[in-house]
Amino acid sequence: MRKEAVIEINGLWAGYDGEIILEDINLTLYQSDFLGIIGPNGGGKTTLLKCILGLLKPFRGSIRLMGKSVQEGRCHVGYVPQHIDFDRQFPIRVWEVVQMGLLGCRKLLQPITQADRELIEGALQQVEMEKFKDRAIGNLSVGQRQRVYIARALVARPQILLLDEPTASIDPQAANTIYDLLKRLNETVTILMISHDMNAVSSYVKSIACLNRKLYYHGDKEVTEDMMKAIYECPVDIIAHGLPHRVLSSHNSQGGTHA
Repeated sequence: MRKEAVIEINGLWAGYDGEIILEDINLTLYQSDFLGIIGPNGGGKTTLLKCILGLLKPFRGSIRLMGKSVQEGRCHVGYVPQHIDFDRQFPIRVWEVVQMGLLGCRKLLQPITQADRELIEGALQQVEMEKFKDRAIGNLSVGQRQRVYIARALVARPQILLLDEPTASIDPQAANTIYDLLKRLNETVTILMISHDMNAVSSYVKSIACLNRKLYYHGDKEVTEDMMKAIYECPVDIIAHGLPHRVLSSHNSQGGTHA
């Protein structure tokens, strides 16, 4: 049976104040896909997520979410940003942080129901943080907070999960638990993840795209030397696929060594 397309991007051009950041992006993701997007800083990865979320209006092109416009379909999308700034002393509990994930798809000031409480409990269970539900978010470790933010993205039961560097500033052991969690979630949720962690990209995702203004994507994990040259604008001698570490050799371009 053919899988349903959940994200369809066609001829997308986007940027800021007339400056083009994304050029002619075309991408289709289907149910249960797990796509990792790699590329240099400033290459447009976060800009692409903003377009999918409806936070940035493209110059031209189209985006469909679950066959709907971005405005109609974004309630099917959960989002975990790279950085969340907050006052560590602010007295907000884990439960209340996750509850915020319900706000995007409901009317303002709509009361919390028993069904909502069950959704919050279920999201916390999914990320194995239910025992911390009454703890202040500022008293958690970085890895624990990231799990809570994933629960917040999951509480509205999205069919698409977008993650922008989900393991930034997290130690390797905590990062592995996050990736194991995402692998389990991918059984029911389509995932698009931005990451600089080449080990994670090669070990956990189902397909890889390279983005630097233009998108290079073939629907699998293969990242060719030509793709890497195109996005990093420098020669790459070795890319080890499917191994615990990927090696990008040093070179003498002005950009220095990429790893």
